[in-house]
Amino acid sequence: MSTTTNYHAGPDAVSTTKSRYRRVAKARGNFELWSWVFMRGSGVLLLVLVFGHLFVNLMLGKGIHAIDFAFVGQKWSNPFWQVWDTLMLWLAELHGFNGVRTIINDYTEKDRTRWILKGLLVASALLVMVLGTLVIFTFDPCLDPHSTLSVCSR
Repeated sequence: MSTTTNYHAGPDAVSTTKSRYRRVAKARGNFELWSWVFMRGSGVLLLVLVFGHLFVNLMLGKGIHAIDFAFVGQKWSNPFWQVWDTLMLWLAELHGFNGVRTIINDYTEKDRTRWILKGLLVASALLVMVLGTLVIFTFDPCLDPHSTLSVCSR
């Protein structure tokens, strides 16, 4: 490797280095850029969703003392709240998934370890999203035929 330096150049001069290794530019897509943009957008949207969730659940009505099985049953009988809570679940899960994926990329040294950790991460994220979505959309507070909940009086 040979290095040439111009000693008469200013303080911002960069020495030119010729390497015997030929570097090939990788054709990388914009996945990491869009991942970064998603984190910012989902973070802002999550703030709106979470604070809206907290406001409705804690400030309106009787506060924390009103949150029970009947409250959840009443809330999830409305399609608006089903979509709201599903969107909050999915965004939070994908936001966290993306953050942990970035940490795995930054701190794992071996490719095998990285693939194993990412595989476990994908499996756990899918499990939480699928089960959470199923619970939100299939929740039936009136499963018991003797239920006295107000949402069950048809």
